[in-house]
Amino acid sequence: MHRCWQFEIHGRRLAVMEWGDPNGTPVIALHGWLDNAASFTLLARRLPHIRLLALDMAGHGLSDHRPAGQPYYIWDNVADVLAFVDELALERVLLLGHSMGAGVATLFAGAFPERVGRLFLVDGLTPLDCPAEQLPEQMAEALLKGARLSRRSLRPYASFEQAVEARMNGRWPVSRKAASLLLERGLRQEADGWYWRSDLALTQPSVVRLCEQQIAAFLHRLTMPVLLVMAEQGIGMARVESQLGLMPGLELKILAGGHHLHLEQEAAEQIAGWIGERLAGAAPARPG
Repeated sequence: MHRCWQFEIHGRRLAVMEWGDPNGTPVIALHGWLDNAASFTLLARRLPHIRLLALDMAGHGLSDHRPAGQPYYIWDNVADVLAFVDELALERVLLLGHSMGAGVATLFAGAFPERVGRLFLVDGLTPLDCPAEQLPEQMAEALLKGARLSRRSLRPYASFEQAVEARMNGRWPVSRKAASLLLERGLRQEADGWYWRSDLALTQPSVVRLCEQQIAAFLHRLTMPVLLVMAEQGIGMARVESQLGLMPGLELKILAGGHHLHLEQEAAEQIAGWIGERLAGAAPARPG
């Protein structure tokens, strides 16, 4: 069982799914792009002794969208995580992140290493980067694409099942059970059909991205233990290989499975086992 609740930051509501022992070690979970907090359901069921708090990041799930015209920069998610940690009145936390959420967790831990006791990252380590010399072209292309995308409107699905089929066959395919879990929180029903809850602006390309040297500066500050679980059929080790030597406390595991391997039964069992082993005997996070 889980409970859902919300908190407010600057007039925006951010939604939370919470599982487990209210007195257990708090672990904040951060989902991937266009997913939502429900993506941690399988892990939560296998970790009943911790307090797992999964955040719907802005524009996703049941959280409010950012104001119209405001881009979705990854560092704004870092600010929202800081607000969440403060809302929980915790001095130090453990972070669990998948894909984009792993990048947010890494940036948060690099900015506030004294507030993060451990990182658990699933098929992701850092945000997408852009070489400094390519930024002018990146900006121009993103602004032009963004202008075109802003004129698009969402088209509804005729049924929940039709949306599930679309999610199963998306860029990163998932099982029917996984798609249903995500869409129970990721769809809204209106008179003419089923719509994605996620903000269409999330699909607009980034106008600005950090460069490799800036990201490396964050990684150098990760002095806490880091468990990185990569998927054999996921985003690819090539994305992270050059960064692995920058973190003294990194432990790398590679599992069979796709990008959403934490939503695959066998992989979720293994990941939860590794997390549980590393949390055994861990002191609970201290209130601020």
